[in-house]
Amino acid sequence: MEILDLIMQIYVFVLAIFVGFELITKVPPTLHTPLMSGSNAISGITIVGALIVAGEGQNMLSTILGLVALIFATINVVGGYLVTDRMLKMFKKK
Repeated sequence: MEILDLIMQIYVFVLAIFVGFELITKVPPTLHTPLMSGSNAISGITIVGALIVAGEGQNMLSTILGLVALIFATINVVGGYLVTDRMLKMFKKK
């Protein structure tokens, strides 16, 4: 049963990669920055989930994967806010 669960998880992961790539390539460049601002909330949820997984300490693999997810989600949130801040500065009156 475990091998079937692993295969299903890999299948869902690969499918999510393809769907995400297709969605990103279909977004016009003028919408990338506003969508990045919205995706910060989703990455915030990812940070909470990664903290839970890394903190449970069930085994070493889940702790390492949780830490990697935490690092990537944090980079995404910080980068998103930096890009949003830069975009908003473009609209300030001088």
